[in-house]
Amino acid sequence: MPRSHDYTGPAGDSHDPSVQAAVLLVNLGTPDAPTAQAVRPYLAEFLGDRRVIDYPRWLWWLILHGVILRVRPARSAHAYQRIWTAQGSPLRFGSEALATRLQEHLSRDGGTPVRVALAMRYGQPSVRQQIEQLQREGVRQLLVLPLYPQYSATSTGSVIDAVADAMKSLRWPPELRIVNDYHEDAAHIEALAASIEQWWATHGRGDRLLLSFHGIPERYVREGDPYLEQCQATARALRERLRLDDSQLMVSFQSRVGREQWLQPYTDATVRELATSGVKTLDVACPGFAVDCLETLEEIAMQNRDFFKEAGGGELRYIPALNDSPGQVDSLARLARRHMSGWSTSSNETPA
Repeated sequence: MPRSHDYTGPAGDSHDPSVQAAVLLVNLGTPDAPTAQAVRPYLAEFLGDRRVIDYPRWLWWLILHGVILRVRPARSAHAYQRIWTAQGSPLRFGSEALATRLQEHLSRDGGTPVRVALAMRYGQPSVRQQIEQLQREGVRQLLVLPLYPQYSATSTGSVIDAVADAMKSLRWPPELRIVNDYHEDAAHIEALAASIEQWWATHGRGDRLLLSFHGIPERYVREGDPYLEQCQATARALRERLRLDDSQLMVSFQSRVGREQWLQPYTDATVRELATSGVKTLDVACPGFAVDCLETLEEIAMQNRDFFKEAGGGELRYIPALNDSPGQVDSLARLARRHMSGWSTSSNETPA
């Protein structure tokens, strides 16, 4: 049990008493720079998470530190260099822009004042740092909104772990609510569909639409992870909203690592098969990613574009994530307000 001086105490006198509720957006994270030196600690934290890789610790420690962290940082750094901009990491500045827009939206919608903050599950700013900062600012009601529309133990589950660990350090933790998923949320589906339709209106419609979700090991699904079912539900909802059939809108899974079987069909194999079958223009969207990042900008828009062309296809066109678009901001604001329903200003009072 923590000693008394290990706890973070109540807020000081400098906080705004009118702001008692907060929304903490949490995204995956990013290295601070596109260098092997910066990527190594980020990968160590990410791949060291038991939620992500659940092999026996002694075995995984040997693999991670003996092999992966000796080889992969340089390769990953090269991939990050391909997408890095003058603003830095796309995931970081995209997530920051989303948090800013959501703050603006919630500040003008006339509801209870809400503070919006952003944390990264791996890297900075950490979940613990942001929760402790919100505590110091006087927040007594906290809604955690992981930017993962579909729940997986490897993503949202890991955020819940980090939140629980952070709460242990607070002497007087705020009331807590967590959004598990929003994979079939009507406003979210509408935002996705409208974004795709707008992209088609500008660029024309391809021969096929492929929805590429991040993969997880098949074993995780057999052990109870609902991720596959929720990805399929998102795809069904989009298929119905866009009035497409199974041959026009397809689903695949990307980013597999290691020798274990991951969710299939694999994205890289799918784009090659579509190219060889005569598809000339392939549109790809990634509805599992709220903000564009390495997996969308480099893996899909660059790597898989090349796979498609090499296999005889014409053009693979990546449809950007929702990022800080009005549709995403509005859908997340609606989601947040719904989950914060019932919170009142009375809980801001300090017990006697």
